[in-house]
Amino acid sequence: MKVRGAVLASVGGPLEVLDLELDPPGPGELLVRVGATGLCHSDLSVIDGSRLRPLPVVLGHEAAGEVVATGAGAEFSVGDHVALSFVPACGSCRGCVGGRPALCEPGAAANRDGTLLGGGRRWRLPDGTRPHHHLGVSGFAEHTVVSAKSATRIPADLPFDVAALFGCAVLTGAGAAFYSAAVVPGDRVAVFGLGGVGLAALLAARAAGASQVVAVDVVEHKRALARRLGATHDVAGGPDAVAAVRELTGGGADKVIDTTGVVAVLEQAYLATAAGGTTVAVGLPHPARTVALPALGLVTEERTLKGSYLGSCVPRRDVPRFVELYRAGQLPVHELLSGRLGISDVNDGFTRLAAGGAVRQVVVW
Repeated sequence: MKVRGAVLASVGGPLEVLDLELDPPGPGELLVRVGATGLCHSDLSVIDGSRLRPLPVVLGHEAAGEVVATGAGAEFSVGDHVALSFVPACGSCRGCVGGRPALCEPGAAANRDGTLLGGGRRWRLPDGTRPHHHLGVSGFAEHTVVSAKSATRIPADLPFDVAALFGCAVLTGAGAAFYSAAVVPGDRVAVFGLGGVGLAALLAARAAGASQVVAVDVVEHKRALARRLGATHDVAGGPDAVAAVRELTGGGADKVIDTTGVVAVLEQAYLATAAGGTTVAVGLPHPARTVALPALGLVTEERTLKGSYLGSCVPRRDVPRFVELYRAGQLPVHELLSGRLGISDVNDGFTRLAAGGAVRQVVVW
């Protein structure tokens, strides 16, 4: 079938909205009519070249839509509404069997190679070129083909612009608070970086019973939004942030979540963590960067520094859980939406994202 999609042909962009041919779904795959797709820094990092992916590629990895056709054995039905997550989980590798599908080995290989989980590519340009898939989703298209292992059923009455956020921002941020940091009632929590992922982590920390949530960002309007969403304090990002967090929390936060992907900020997050506390790295830094931390305190203060990918979540378990929390008013993730765009405005949307002017924009079809 012929569809429109946003293709990145070279590092630096811009994305080009082109007519593409989309092959039908193969075994274990779904054809999804895309309802909405979020603009995320993980897409931006491919555009600016800080994360290298095979090109050309149809971008977009945080999406929701409706199943309109299924391949053999896909275990979904036409008409199902689905949220799409960016690590297809094979279900049988060591990571999946161990309950950590974010570490799926075949899924990681497919994402690195720009294919679906089964190894194929379903896109074609008029000249015969086959663009790559982005993290198994390629949501910046009217329709997309995905592995059924990338999809989770969602309620049909959940608006697609909200539902899309559950595929990345909510899983990654809320999961980092609930699972990676394991926030418990009474914890003092700090969140560095207040994009969609950071604010989802803030919402989850509040839902988990944190007594303090300190929101840290260089952008004032994001801090103001964080206060409206339940942060007890906000701190301007910069060289004085560590001292401010430590003063507000009486010596450091018990759980600190860094969503920025900036190594210098991760180092600040570690220094803002109390003795015996946990620092969780969520943002994706440039792969060449390394972290310098005081080594002695890691031992003498019994510190924990850990990474969190996909929020340490199991999408088919946690997307329904988080949707129910949303419906109960405990995770008001619709508050993260800062704009709805048409596909023709996608480059302007990424410009706003890069400048810090937006939390979570979505392309709606």
